[in-house]
Amino acid sequence: MQTDGANQHGESADSITLLGGVAMGTGVMIGAGIFALTGQIAELAGPLFPLSFIAGALVTSLAAYSYIKMSNKWPSSGGIAMILQKAYGPGVIAASASLLMALSMVINESLVARTFATYALRPFSLESTGWLVSLAALALIIFAYFVNAAGNKSVSGFSLVMSAIKIGGIAVFAVAAIWASGFSSGAFSGPVTLTNAEALLASVAFSILAFKGFTTITNSGGEIVAPHKNVGRTIMISIAVCIVVYLLVAVAVGSSLSISDIVVARDYSLAAAARPALGELGFYFTVAIAIAATTSGVIASVFAVSRMLTMLTDMKMIPHSHFGMSGGIRSHMLVYTVVVAGTLAVLFDLSRIASLGAFFYLVMDMLVHWGVFRHLREEVGARASILLAALAADGVVLVAFTVAKLRSDPAVVIYAVIGIAAVFVGEWIFLSRKSGASASPDSNQSGKAG
Repeated sequence: MQTDGANQHGESADSITLLGGVAMGTGVMIGAGIFALTGQIAELAGPLFPLSFIAGALVTSLAAYSYIKMSNKWPSSGGIAMILQKAYGPGVIAASASLLMALSMVINESLVARTFATYALRPFSLESTGWLVSLAALALIIFAYFVNAAGNKSVSGFSLVMSAIKIGGIAVFAVAAIWASGFSSGAFSGPVTLTNAEALLASVAFSILAFKGFTTITNSGGEIVAPHKNVGRTIMISIAVCIVVYLLVAVAVGSSLSISDIVVARDYSLAAAARPALGELGFYFTVAIAIAATTSGVIASVFAVSRMLTMLTDMKMIPHSHFGMSGGIRSHMLVYTVVVAGTLAVLFDLSRIASLGAFFYLVMDMLVHWGVFRHLREEVGARASILLAALAADGVVLVAFTVAKLRSDPAVVIYAVIGIAAVFVGEWIFLSRKSGASASPDSNQSGKAG
């Protein structure tokens, strides 16, 4: 845990200001939440889909309580790994849950990269050409690698500029679309009734995934200036900014398109909504903003997950091999992150990528809340009632989402269960072997590869 100390005392070569942290957090959230998930949320929730974003914000705010309390006490790069290690010790639960979080973040990168590709190809009517979507998504992930390899200041500065562009641009699009279409057309033209409460609740899983970018801030806590006070502030500001943006866009899309139209264009719903409301100029403007948003989202996510994997490696919670590469662990983890994200972006479609990310994240999030409640709430000064409320909210959403997916796409539930089980079994095998190697006389030699 020596990394904690170094980071807490600001010994990182590059530091992130409060504004830079907000830019990074919103960069991940808005990149996934608006452009990749709006259509899928509307497909489940129907005309009431803006309410799903509100519910997601409430559940995320409850969830953020655990992370803020822990980060205020022990700010750290790879913060979620630190939280779980403090709660459960350096064992299978902490290592597995941390790896689930890292995988959900990598999944998010591939999700947003494919969204970038879809929007970039939409003006040429090539968004359905699979190999082009995969190629463009892979190109963005490679670009994100080079930006991250240039250092923390490059990531923070790029995220700040891109976040300002996209938040301003999305706000302009939303206000203009609402002004042009009004509130009595599109999905809102008929009577709005709650016909399927279960589906609406299930849609909140995607909404939570849209907000989970706040964990980017937690995982970069060691780089943020004055982290004991600024990590919590940065998280809450980011969530507040995103809910305003999400609601504006949800209303704008819903006022321009019917639910069936949103579902058909769910991978590029904002661009589809811009054309009837604002014409060709609005369409191209929205595509440009989408490209900016998804680019900054991938860059910020690659930054955070590579830091988290570095922490896990330093804590001996995951295996590591340099495969002949030069440089330190962080540079290696940056390479591994973009390789896995690129592979997912090439092989899988948006819907299943998003679903897997939701399953992994919700399971990890519940383990965080339970660990803080069971072992650390007195030490960090957390209220049991809030921790239990966050745990219950996650549980209800997870059950509803699982039921919905068992009906519509049971295979993705099976993939999620297999993936989660594989993570826990793999960590158990790795940690058991590491423990056995440490106890043997040859432990110094056998531990070099780990």
